[in-house]
Amino acid sequence: MGLDVSRFSHELAEHAHVAKIREDLLSGIQSGVNGTPTFFINGMRHDGSYDLRSLLAAIETAAES
Repeated sequence: MGLDVSRFSHELAEHAHVAKIREDLLSGIQSGVNGTPTFFINGMRHDGSYDLRSLLAAIETAAES
């Protein structure tokens, strides 16, 4: 895979990416994301199931609006 294991281990031990992760988490919370995956259709959070049939139905409903 080409993973630099030494670099990965060092960054993990040093918490090198904590600030970015925190920033992404807060951004998601502000956007109404309460889990993954989260889908937005026409700017509205889709709270239904995320199987293909349910997503297509939600998209079709949004398109009719």
